[in-house]
Amino acid sequence: MCRVSGLPTFRAVLYMVVAVIVLTLVGGGVVVIMNDDLLETAKERPARSDRERPEQIRLDQLVPTTEPARDFGEGGPGVTPTPPRLLAIARGEVPKRTRFALAALKNAQKVVVVDAGSVKVSGTGLNLLAVDPAGFRSWTPKAVAGQPGVWSALARGELVADSAATRRLGLVLGAHYQVDGGPRLRVAASATLGLKGVDGLVSTETGKTLGLAPGVAVLLHGKGAISQARVKKLLGDGAQVVSLVAETRKSTPRSTSRPTEQPVAGQRPTSYLDLYKVSATRCPGLSWTVLAAIGQVESGHGRNNGPSSAGALGPMQFMPATWKAYGVDGDGDGKADIWSPYDAVPGAANYLCANGAGKGGEKLRKAIWFYNHSWDYVNKVMGVAEAYARAYT
Repeated sequence: MCRVSGLPTFRAVLYMVVAVIVLTLVGGGVVVIMNDDLLETAKERPARSDRERPEQIRLDQLVPTTEPARDFGEGGPGVTPTPPRLLAIARGEVPKRTRFALAALKNAQKVVVVDAGSVKVSGTGLNLLAVDPAGFRSWTPKAVAGQPGVWSALARGELVADSAATRRLGLVLGAHYQVDGGPRLRVAASATLGLKGVDGLVSTETGKTLGLAPGVAVLLHGKGAISQARVKKLLGDGAQVVSLVAETRKSTPRSTSRPTEQPVAGQRPTSYLDLYKVSATRCPGLSWTVLAAIGQVESGHGRNNGPSSAGALGPMQFMPATWKAYGVDGDGDGKADIWSPYDAVPGAANYLCANGAGKGGEKLRKAIWFYNHSWDYVNKVMGVAEAYARAYT
């Protein structure tokens, strides 16, 4: 991991940015680490086959790898975006009565108030918004809203930089930067945020540690034009109001063809354990241990990717028709690849969630049954999931 105290030199930035672009476009190969068995599971049934047993290699030491890309689909359902039409910055915290007045403006359908401010890294200013990762997703373009890695990074206290700021400032994904007079920030991802003048997002909690001003930034969504003059009047003297309509249109493809630019770039999870945990965030209420259990039973965590006798493919053993409906582009490389664990595992979470897995109990068992129509399979997955829960607590 690259750790720096300030902004890199131009030559270093050039080399690192080229490397990031190449790795992003190529999706380079990852080495699989095969270690001796380290995990002893409790109460294993003697009659179980190797594929039925809880995996004995620790998931935090098993690195996901990919087969050559075979594109079977465009990705599944996600968050419905409500892109902002206006961004306004007030001189002080926006009081509750003003928020209600803003929401009552003609054509205004949705209003959110967040913390905002500027910090400096080696004297270079960064304009940041501090947001709730769970509630702010719909305010970003669809390609960004649908990337769980972005929102998990925010929840961990990391920085998601706007792609334009990443290029302009030479920020390097994965690098740590020392904020002048503040903490170190890791740049976890780069995304097209569509927020004019905003260089990046952090979580509300991280914003507090950075000293960002509480409740001064306002975003407004609506189907029609919202009066900038009225917004400015409500916010008072010194308020700044910017239209985001042009930026929103630029972030939306004008045809059904796949965009040539990658909307979100970030580091892939470095182990199956992290991959299962990140993917489970797609489905609130779903434990990562269920995904890990399915990954073990189906393919031994990517070591037996098929095709099966029934035609199932990849580390989570999807049928191609099911993948077309529920597969996702989990790593933001522009493809929903049935063979890639970075896509297949979040795709499995997507499919399970669509069948009610996040509700737990019998709903979870039924969702697993939809994955493979056998109650013996359901019992096997639940048993392996319980073993993982015991092993990783």
